[in-house]
Parts: sequence; structure tokens; C-alpha cells
Amino acid sequence: MEDMKKRKMEEIANNGQEQSNMSSSPSQEHLRSLLDPLSKSQLVDLLSRLGCQYPSIAEEIKSVASADPVHRKLFVRGLAWNTTSETLCAAFRVHGEIEEGAVIYDKTTGKSRGYGFITFKHMESTQSALRAPSKLIDGRMAVCNLACEGLSGVSATPDLSQRKLYIGGLSPDVTTEMLLNFFGRHGEIEEGSVAYDKDTNESRGFGFVTFKTVEASKKAIDDPQKILGGRTIIVKLADTHKGKLAQTQLPAAVVPLPLPLAAGYLQPGKPQANTPPVNYSYPQNLPSYPPSYTSPPAAPAPYPTQPPISYPPVPIKKEPIGPIGHHHPHPTTPVGMGGFPYFVGKQ
Repeated sequence: MEDMKKRKMEEIANNGQEQSNMSSSPSQEHLRSLLDPLSKSQLVDLLSRLGCQYPSIAEEIKSVASADPVHRKLFVRGLAWNTTSETLCAAFRVHGEIEEGAVIYDKTTGKSRGYGFITFKHMESTQSALRAPSKLIDGRMAVCNLACEGLSGVSATPDLSQRKLYIGGLSPDVTTEMLLNFFGRHGEIEEGSVAYDKDTNESRGFGFVTFKTVEASKKAIDDPQKILGGRTIIVKLADTHKGKLAQTQLPAAVVPLPLPLAAGYLQPGKPQANTPPVNYSYPQNLPSYPPSYTSPPAAPAPYPTQPPISYPPVPIKKEPIGPIGHHHPHPTTPVGMGGFPYFVGKQ
């Protein structure tokens, strides 16, 4: 009997312990209600602490973060025209295992378009590559950023126009390495390369250098020593050069030229003579133009004209008339009654 009572007491105690454990362990809904009001920074701190204490939570965080490839895919620009997909992957493999990597080629010409993509297997590798975004590949300084940002992540930098320099007057022998080494004395370079012709892969005589700070860019501009490769080079802000280039490419202003007009038409802006030109006869009927014309079109075909009629000159000699009864200077002229002559002058 005592054994029976003892067993019943143990069963009751165990059932009470299980019920208390069930009531003390919170449900998922209850935890969500507690986490929902927290800010992002609070959640990040909480999960990072738990991940450090419990390896299983750390692995769960890694798998969730790496599930979406948008957080693992890089956009790489500034590649050399001869860079292949294998060379690109080899340059980024130091950061971790690569899931996919390729240079993008033009479908028509089959040549590289100067950029490509790298997708790492883990998000940690992507973050490692982003900590050193500039990478020298095949003599060119390539730059990477998250593919989801595209070029917007680069152009959104407010002081980019003050950090990017145009370098002109370069010798054909100057390579990208020489360019970066020359300007690296002014500060850390984020991006830079000599511009090469896409077809011949020869230097076009200019390049670009982007510093990480505005102060380094100003030092490069103010530096009096601007001789590289045996030539004096041009160093100025890239935006200034871009505006100047766009201005020179604008179409020339259209200057109205006077149309050649046939003789006899009014020349605008010139005083006109009161008499017609010598040996010229005006057309009988001049054409009228609509008011929308600012100047007449090509001169019309000449109209038929009447031959000019010339008359012999007829000199007229006037004689004074004397008073009544005065003797007329021409005795042959008959005088009427009262001394008035019938004719004045000769007939």
C-alpha cells in the first residue's frame, strides 16, 4: 500500500512539473508580439548576441541571409576588353566560393562590354569583396558594388563630381598601373583607368582617376608636377571636361545668308536709288509673296518686256512777252489787235 501511494505522489508531481514547463515556454505568436515593436537596430543586436552564444542560431542566420541571391550578387565595371569570365572569377575567388561569374559580351560584335557579374555562394564573401571594391584586373582598375544598386549606388555619392578627375595628354606608353601609381601619392584611389580603344585596344590618350576623398582630388589638381611618361599631362575635374566637350559638340548657330536677288529687286537694308539702273527695263508685273515669307525665293524667270521707245529731243525756246504796244523782237511775227501777238516763238 505504501508503494502504491508513493507512485501516485510521483505521478502527480511529474504532471505538475510538465504543466508548469508548458506554461512557462512562450509560444511563437507570443514572441512575435514581443519582437514586433522593436526597432531594426535592437533586433540586429539581439540576434547577433544570440548567434554568438548559440552556434545553431548563427547557422540559421547565415542560411536565411544567403537564401536571396540579391544579397550575394556583385556588379563589376571597368573591365579590360580582353578580360574573360575565367579571369574575372579568379580575381574574386580570394573572397570565397563563387556560385556564378561571367563577363557580358555584345551579341552583335562578340566583344566584351566592359562589365560583368559575380555571385558568391555565401553572403559573407560578398561583404568581404565590398570592403575592397577596387581591384586591378588585366591592367585595369575594376570596381564592384551590389548588383541590386547598379550604377545608382555610385552616382548617388554627393561629392563624386569633386573626386573624379580627367587626365588628358597621356603618352601611348602610359598604362593604367603607371597612372594609378603616379596619382596614388595624393591619396587612396577608388577607381581609375586609362581609356583604351575598343577595337584596337590602344590608349586613347586620356583616362580618369576617382579618389576616395575630395582633399586628395584637390591635391592632384594643385600639384605643379604634372609630367608623366615624358609629357605634361592635363588634370582637371571630369565634370568640367564633360561640359566643355558637350559644348563643342553643339551644332553651330545658323546664320541667315542673303539670297542673291535679280537686278531691280529691293535689297533689304540698303538705300535705293530714285532712278532705275542703266539699260534695264522693269518687268511689267512683279509677283507678290505671302506675308509669311521673310525673303523672296529664287528670282523668277524674266517676263517679256516692251522694247523701249526713244523720241528725239525737242528743244523749246521761250520768248518774253512785252507790254501792250511794245515792239516785238521778231519783226516777222504778226501782231494782232491791241498789240497781242497771235504766236509766241517760232513755228
